[in-house]
Order: sequence, then C-alpha cells, then structure tokens
Amino acid sequence: MSAYAQILAHASETAALAQIAGRLGWDQETVMPRGAARQRGAEMAAIEAVLHARRSAPQVGEWLAEAQAADATQAAQLREIRRAYLRATKVPSDLAKRLAQVTSEAQGKWAAARADEDVAAFLPVLQEVVALKRAEGAALAEGGDVYDALLADYEPGTTADQIAAIFDAMRAPLVELRAAILARPMPQGLSGTFAEAAQMRLTRELAETFGYDLDRGRIDKAVHPFSSGSGDDVRITTRTSATDPFNCLYSTIHETGHAAYEQAIDPAYALTPLGQGVSMGVHESQSRIYENQLGRSRAFTGWLYGRMRDVFGDFGITDADGFHAAVNRVHNGHIRTEADEVQYNLHIMLRFDLERALMSGDLQVADLESAWNDRFAADFGYAVDKPSNGCLQDVHWSVGLFGYFPTYALGNVYAGCLYQALRQAVPQLDDQLARGDTSAATAWLREHVQRHGGLYEPRELIAQASGLQPGPAPLLDYLQRKFGALYGL
Repeated sequence: MSAYAQILAHASETAALAQIAGRLGWDQETVMPRGAARQRGAEMAAIEAVLHARRSAPQVGEWLAEAQAADATQAAQLREIRRAYLRATKVPSDLAKRLAQVTSEAQGKWAAARADEDVAAFLPVLQEVVALKRAEGAALAEGGDVYDALLADYEPGTTADQIAAIFDAMRAPLVELRAAILARPMPQGLSGTFAEAAQMRLTRELAETFGYDLDRGRIDKAVHPFSSGSGDDVRITTRTSATDPFNCLYSTIHETGHAAYEQAIDPAYALTPLGQGVSMGVHESQSRIYENQLGRSRAFTGWLYGRMRDVFGDFGITDADGFHAAVNRVHNGHIRTEADEVQYNLHIMLRFDLERALMSGDLQVADLESAWNDRFAADFGYAVDKPSNGCLQDVHWSVGLFGYFPTYALGNVYAGCLYQALRQAVPQLDDQLARGDTSAATAWLREHVQRHGGLYEPRELIAQASGLQPGPAPLLDYLQRKFGALYGL
C-alpha cells in the first residue's frame, strides 16, 4: 500500500471510533441513567485516550512525510489529517484524557445545577474545565493566542480579532433595529396548550419536509436540542413546551439543517476526514437558513399555519399574516435558543466576550455570574431573573466548547450570503415554500454546500457557493427588509 492509502485507512478507522464516542455523548444526553455519569466519564476518557494515541502516532507523521496527493480531494484529506495530527501531538495525552473525563462529568453537574438554580454547585467543576482548556489552548498556541488556538477547532482560518470586527459592524445596526421594533406594538402570540404527542408527530413531519432521512436518523428529546453523527447515522433531539410549540418545531427544523448537511455529504467521503461538516460556522449556516430564511418566511409559515390548525385546532390566531407575525415576534427574553433573529446575535456577542475573557484570565470563574448579569443588563436593558436564564442556560462551557459560541453568529453571516444567492438561483422559491415544498431550496444547498463535506476551507466554501466574500451586509439587509415590513418601519 502507498503511504496515502495507509494513512487514509488509519484515519478512517479513527473516524469510526470517533463516531462511537459521539454515540456515547448522544446516549448521555438522551437516555443514560443519571447515576451512570461517573462511569460514563471513565468510558469517555478511555476512548479519548485511544483516539489521541491514534491521531498522534509517530507513524502518522511518517506517512504524512511520504504521502503524495494525486488530486484535490486527496490533498484535502491530507490537509485535514495533518491538521489533526499537529493538534494531537501538541496536546499531552494525559491532558486530553483528563479533559474527556472532567467534561463528561461536568455535563451532569451542569444539568443538576441548572435544574436547582444553583450556580455555586457548578462553579468548582467549571473552574477545573476552564483550567484544563487554558492548558490545552496554551499547548496548541505555542506562545500565540490561547483563544485563537481553541477557536481553530471549530472555525479553522478565522481569528478572534476577525470575529470581533464582524460583531462590531453588526452590533449598532442590530441594536438600532431592535429599538425601533420594540417601540411598535407587539404581535399577538399563541394561546392554549399543545399536547406533547401532537408536537412530536408534527415535528417528525417537519423534519422530513426539510429532507431529513429518518431511515438514517431518529428524533429524541433532550434538555438542550442537538444533532449528532454523520453519514448513515445522524440523530437529532428536540424539546417540547405545553404552551410554546414553536420551541419544539423550530428547534427541530434547526437541528434538521445540521443533520441534512451530514446526510448529504458525498458517500465517498464516509468515515474519512472529509466526511463531516467543514466547520461549525458552515454547519450553523445550514441550520439557521433552514430555520429562519426558509422556515420563518411568510411563504412557509402560511403553509405551517394550515398544518398547525389541522393538528391543534384553534390557537387564537385567525389568519396566516398574524401567524407569520407570531412566528417572528421580537420580544424581550433571556434564552439564546428562543431568541428572535434580530436579537440572537447579541446573545452570541455576550458569550463570545465572556469566554474570551475566561480564557485570557481577565475574567475569573468565581466572577462569571455577576459579569454575565451585568453585561446582560447593559445589552438588553433588563435583569437576569434566575441562573437558568443566565450563565447556566447553555451546556457548552460544561463540556469544554470554548470557541464554539461565535460560530453561531458566523453561521448567520454565512446564511445571509447563501440566501441571497439561493433567491437568485430559485426564482419560484416563495411559491414552492407556500406549498410546504422545500425541495428546490434544500437541493441547492446540498449541491453548493453540503455534498462537499470538508473538501474546502470554510470561507472558501461560502464564497464559492454564494459568489460573495463572507461579510455581514447580506444578513443585515435581509433583517432590515423582513422586520421593516413586519413592523411597518
């Protein structure tokens, strides 16, 4: 076998083991007994040790030195293997194993602290997670910026300073738009209660409407909705609320965007470094364009209004225009995942600044709750009422995902660019969405984004698909047009 064939075979087996680790994570958040957390931590640490050893094996370095790429696809495979190898060889095995164990246990402690509204119960383990992530970042950075080194795991080729510049360009227009909207009368919301079983039936229908293949996936419930897996086993979760079915339905559409991306990747890339989404920002572009530009459009909500009346009967809204306004209602709220399109990115900016300060040491874990509450009051104009609506609302920091949050807003920026191109490519888009038909839109996204997997670098992929260099202008224009029309601005 050639060096390339040997290294790809090794990488494919490593990818298969990583999928097993991911399945353990899915199980932990859906059906694992609460009392199994400590054992699961040991299991996750054991498999992480195996993965780390494989990724950092000296033989990988020897193969990389010898391997020759015959085409662009092989060059991209080697690029990703090299990136993983360099990362693995910089992080000591004991540190990688300890991180896997602590973050697995921390997730359970976060969930319990969140349920009990007890920040103090979570801070000791968060302190350990932060210390371990700082050590990991320092090992990766080799004297450079610790946060940039962690960010590269989620959005390679992008720095925190570049993200900060994008956020600075977005902040003032978003704050101005929010203020103008909140000065207008708020649209009517839904009334009544919505049976969980009916929500779950409709949520499965919506997932399939947006192209999710349930023969290669499943939908379960979790505290925090997420997508897991790739190729022929891609699973999503959602959550239900008796008084807010949008929480369930739009969480499902969002996660379907993630899952559809993974299911659409070229099967030739399965269980190779290219067989997954290229970055979390690109991943988020798919979930956000499914959820917002498509799922919350006037055309699609007109169809959904009819389906919800079929399923739930009367819920207090008498026409499709009123329903569209309810779906897109801009209102005060603490929860990022429930935020409207206008305010969502402001939630991300808060987290980005706080986690960057945690990694630099400018913010101590003991001061996180007060820092969060002060920043939220300054940004949104009202106070955090309880920890589950504040610094305990997200799972990310408990599992060590520092550098992940800004990719949500980058995903919105990328989605803005893609949507502009999609509308030009599919001129009958609104007519199709009004019939509940997303096939032309999702086919365009599969062809131009999803099928490529990790073949291209993130910004290169978005530029190639949209014809635009990624930037916030298309997103801001879309938001101004949509919410200007909704609120008569």
